[in-house]
Amino acid sequence: MNKDLKIKLQGFNNLTKSLSFNIYDICYTHTEQQQREYIAYIDEVYNAERLTKILTNVSNIIGANILNIAHQDYDPQGASVTILISEEEIKSDSWPNKEEPGPLPDAVVAHLDKSHITVHTYPESHPDNGISTFRADIDVSTCGRISPLRALNYLIHSFESDIVIMDYRVRGFTRDTIGRKHYIDHKINSIQNYIARNTRELYQMIDVNVYQENIFHTKMVLKEFDLDNYLFDTSADSLTQHLRRKVEHRLKKEMMEIFYGRNLSRL
Repeated sequence: MNKDLKIKLQGFNNLTKSLSFNIYDICYTHTEQQQREYIAYIDEVYNAERLTKILTNVSNIIGANILNIAHQDYDPQGASVTILISEEEIKSDSWPNKEEPGPLPDAVVAHLDKSHITVHTYPESHPDNGISTFRADIDVSTCGRISPLRALNYLIHSFESDIVIMDYRVRGFTRDTIGRKHYIDHKINSIQNYIARNTRELYQMIDVNVYQENIFHTKMVLKEFDLDNYLFDTSADSLTQHLRRKVEHRLKKEMMEIFYGRNLSRL
């Protein structure tokens, strides 16, 4: 399809656009007590109430009406939130699928129907090497003209994102007034184009796209490594030089394993 060409449809836009991504925060906890405190801290900061606020803001950014909210905190840890959303009227002079970064906190009018936004959190820890990991799984699925990629900037900035792994896919088809099927209604070369430049500059990024199938995959990991940013309730200066090197190795290995999706025998 040509750029952002407006299609005159036979009926409602039946394309389903799904954005799924994982956000990871990695931390080193020197003692078992620190490990418990880190998980408790994450569980409190990203509890169901806070996650509901984040997803409500996402709904505002993409211009959705909220129909229903279900949220739950879990024992011993973790939380889930699901929001059902419906369409809002789209302005006639607005075309929301431009391949550009979406806003951070500001609301945007968009078009959605029979759609949902969900988040699930997974705090966990290594049994014996001090590494703790927080993962948030987020899904934004919309029907109609708007793409959920509009919410990417806000979501990445709403979490402490050391690693982000994203998948975007357009499913189904919509039909124009002469009966021709359209399998995508907006131009996209990369998910990266929907992320602000100052954010992209902080990360090493890799794309794996299947353009023929309208499948797009991007993963990103922070370029700069400052050990103090990965220590919980302690500082790098408090560690011996030997322990500091060992901790840095463990953290970098953990991040590379998550980024590449496989266990590594050596860094």
